[in-house]
Amino acid sequence: MKWMHVTYRIAASAEIVAARAEALAREQSVECPAAAVTDPRVREAVMGRVLGIEADGPSHFRARIALALETVGDDAGQLLNMWFGNVSLQPDVCLVDVAWPDGLPALPGPRFGVAGVRERLGVARGAMACTALKPVGSSVAALAALAGMAARAGFHLIKDDHGLADPVSAPFAARVPAIQAAVDAANRETGGRCVYAPNLSGGPRAVQRQLAVCRDAGVGAVMLCPLVLGVSQVAELVREEIAVPVLAHPALGGNLRIDPAVLFGTLFRLIGADMVIFPNHGGRFSYDAATCRRIAAALAAPLGGHRPALPVPAGGMTTGRVGEMCASYGEDVLLLVGGALLAADSPAQAMGDFVRAVRGQEAAHG
Repeated sequence: MKWMHVTYRIAASAEIVAARAEALAREQSVECPAAAVTDPRVREAVMGRVLGIEADGPSHFRARIALALETVGDDAGQLLNMWFGNVSLQPDVCLVDVAWPDGLPALPGPRFGVAGVRERLGVARGAMACTALKPVGSSVAALAALAGMAARAGFHLIKDDHGLADPVSAPFAARVPAIQAAVDAANRETGGRCVYAPNLSGGPRAVQRQLAVCRDAGVGAVMLCPLVLGVSQVAELVREEIAVPVLAHPALGGNLRIDPAVLFGTLFRLIGADMVIFPNHGGRFSYDAATCRRIAAALAAPLGGHRPALPVPAGGMTTGRVGEMCASYGEDVLLLVGGALLAADSPAQAMGDFVRAVRGQEAAHG
């Protein structure tokens, strides 16, 4: 028998929390009362078990529950379902931690990891710089020109904005080759190794068409939104289709009542993300510094034999915060900046200043 240990935070009184935890264990395993489980094997090997309950603030408790790994198999969507499927509909419950005493589900994990991304970007050590192509609604020509400008400024990675799917203004099949050509031209001029990551979107057939465009254009990475595409589809793509580093975007990840370190740090890494974007503290999103550090720590923590993934803090990033962010995350970080540069009087100058600030951190800490 193999189990995963899932910890939930429950809003309940001391008088009822034990019953709530037992009900939660049934709900997330056999989904019926214990009295209805008459098969001895199911009771022993599948039915959830409450391992412990401890107080966690006024009228709140943490319940650690063992759930059977056999119910997951190699399906990332089923993993998410077994973690939090039905109880996500109970607003007094949050998922706060997962432990793996008996091994991991059969999911791909990062194909490249931190070391592979560094090799692809040509950066042996130190923080790296990333920017996003925006605003949505821009033409192919405008986006390609912006990508060329960013590549010449020295950015290591350029990604589509996550809102860039297959719009009339910049269809995927036209946009990706044009932007890749602009980045290639800039790399030839500068000797750089800037990589472009288009945003994959849509259903399975649409994604297959987009991957064919990416292969033909010679792109060096892809971006996707796991909670938009579906985590099962992402894991399958990493296993069978995608041969370049994967950048995962956190869209739809807010307010799910799953701890961000579990969602972005563990789940996104298990399904194959080599780089994971998350909302940086001090920006336009609400995560605090401790939460951001926990996400980054989860991306680097031992996780079976899986490679570590690269944290990509984003949202409200500015050149003035580069030193602070490098101090917070260390040298294994990809700093993502977008709108702040485009709003500058001279975007090209602002891009160069940001890249120089990032590269200056390596020189400063040598």
